[in-house]
Amino acid sequence: MRRLCLVTSLTFRRVFELNTQSIHGLQVVVGWMLTTDMAGLLCGTKRKQQVSDLHEEGKNAINAPLLPSGTDIHPEDTLLEENAERIMLDPTSRENPKFKDLLKVLIDWINSELEEERIIVKDLEEDCYDGQVLQKLFEKLSGRKLNVAEVTQSEIGQKQKLQTVLEAVNDVLRPHGWTVEWSVDSIHSKNLVAIIYLLVALAMHFQAPIRLPEHVSVQVVVVKKREGILQTALMTKELTSTTEMMMGRFERDAFDTLLDHAPDKLNVVKTSLITFVNKHLNKLNLEVTELESQFADGVYLILLMGLLEDYFVPLYNFFLTPESFEQKVHNVAFAFELMQEGGLKKPKARPEDVVNLNLKSTLRVLYNLFTNYKTSA
Repeated sequence: MRRLCLVTSLTFRRVFELNTQSIHGLQVVVGWMLTTDMAGLLCGTKRKQQVSDLHEEGKNAINAPLLPSGTDIHPEDTLLEENAERIMLDPTSRENPKFKDLLKVLIDWINSELEEERIIVKDLEEDCYDGQVLQKLFEKLSGRKLNVAEVTQSEIGQKQKLQTVLEAVNDVLRPHGWTVEWSVDSIHSKNLVAIIYLLVALAMHFQAPIRLPEHVSVQVVVVKKREGILQTALMTKELTSTTEMMMGRFERDAFDTLLDHAPDKLNVVKTSLITFVNKHLNKLNLEVTELESQFADGVYLILLMGLLEDYFVPLYNFFLTPESFEQKVHNVAFAFELMQEGGLKKPKARPEDVVNLNLKSTLRVLYNLFTNYKTSA
């Protein structure tokens, strides 16, 4: 009895040192110590399970009050190895309207890309962690087939698939300046922040026809285990910056160099481009005086491609007098398809940027045409 009192006294003192905020933690630990000391008197599987449950509850009760209030901590988050860490999204950030908008845009984009695969994503954490969706998405975007098992139920198999998929993704993204903010473990543990970083990078690199909300930041809880004690901290993570900055990760072209080293010559460039496009559009009795606005609905771009490639574009393929934003985006996207069919690289700009009167995006598209067709009659 004296030994039991001594152990209990030491336990009280240790718990007070670790956490004076949790009376519940003390109560559970006392129960745990008493039960552990008397475990030899108990018998049967049921009793042993109760001891194990009390043991686990005691550990969680000690550690839980050290975490920021309101944080949703899963049991596995308190079972970290020494010096390991886990990053979790703060619950308040989930209610951020811009964050919700970002989730919706990414989910809608994935479902649009994988429609032919009959894959429907509803929750990024639950649907992306095992690598299946990420595999199909990367294969669709890159046109590259990965050598992985189609169905993997075991954790080992899922991580092996993720390893192959992420290696392929990283090989594509790293040369373009993307910082790898994801890993096999973070994706498989359903780290939503890591999943979003990966999807944003893929969307930007492969120029997805979507507009990501800009300047989306979230608060994350970083949990680390040091000397058996959980240490936590709040950090701000920027998920998206401006579209211009994210698109700037692509390989630079002559137009970038021109703007960086000779911005004073912008008007000269605009004049040259207007002269170039009017040389061809005048054949249809059309004339451009303002590059930024007159190409925004995609009609002139489509007609210009037909003239440059010497073919007639059937009117049923596009909206001759587009009225909605969606119709204008359709036109510009169709013009981009015609450019690629003509042997040009996929434009670095997005259709939405051109429709939104983004001058730099419009100039980049026209400059690409100019460099490829400037000698055309």
